[in-house]
Amino acid sequence: MTFSIVARSADGLAHGVAVASKFLAAGAVCPAAQAGVGALATQSYANLAYRPQGLTLLGTQVAAAEVVAGLTAADPGRDQRQVGVVGKFGEGATYTGSGCHPWAGGVAGDGYAIQGNILTGPEVVDAMRTTFLASEAGTPGDSAMALARRLLATLRAGDAAGGDRRGRQSAAVYVVAPGAGYGGTSDVAVDLRVDDHADPCGELGRLLNLHSLLFEKADPDALLELSGPLAEEVRGLLADRGHTAGELDAALEDWAGIENLEERLISGKIDPLVLDHLRGKS
Repeated sequence: MTFSIVARSADGLAHGVAVASKFLAAGAVCPAAQAGVGALATQSYANLAYRPQGLTLLGTQVAAAEVVAGLTAADPGRDQRQVGVVGKFGEGATYTGSGCHPWAGGVAGDGYAIQGNILTGPEVVDAMRTTFLASEAGTPGDSAMALARRLLATLRAGDAAGGDRRGRQSAAVYVVAPGAGYGGTSDVAVDLRVDDHADPCGELGRLLNLHSLLFEKADPDALLELSGPLAEEVRGLLADRGHTAGELDAALEDWAGIENLEERLISGKIDPLVLDHLRGKS
């Protein structure tokens, strides 16, 4: 009922899962990940116990293939299960039980595992693997956001190749990395779900773009100095919005907090994306 990818970032710092399915809220069932440990996807009559059990095994440095073997060996329903696992190092691993609804299968390699069931055919996982491997270089952003974009691109490739042969309903992307969450106070970098939608992968893309605008850290090489005519423009735009108190940095911080852009602020400078948003809002 599902196709998914489990992977780690090229630098090994981030782990994540992307999933799509003709199933309500697949993102509430399929993915699990822990920063510095690994990630796992359970699907096809999903066994939710695989999530804590698999992460515990990965946390003891058990290889992904051995995690899959341990989970399925202890599960009397393994013939109808499908699972993908990736750890901190080495090859990913995927398992498809003999009783999964066709077409069902998966592929795995260094740092990834891709699997699906009730698919239009093997072309779905083939397209996903091709897209994931082709995107290894040149994906913008820090490791967590770069991985989120790679996972979404991979998911959309599977969807375009046929995806779930029953149709579309839900999709999700979940990525973790040490300290990569909001304000640096958690490890959850991206946790986005589309639970019931006619085009869940497309909607997930819109949400990831919005997440990037609001929460991704500013590119230090793109920052603009808040001085001269630009500073006066920003001061005027902020005044139009009723933010006039204190120094310019303070007024900008006050406005950005209301707009949920506080993660992109750098004292004495302004992110071009924040500037564009300010110009559009004013």
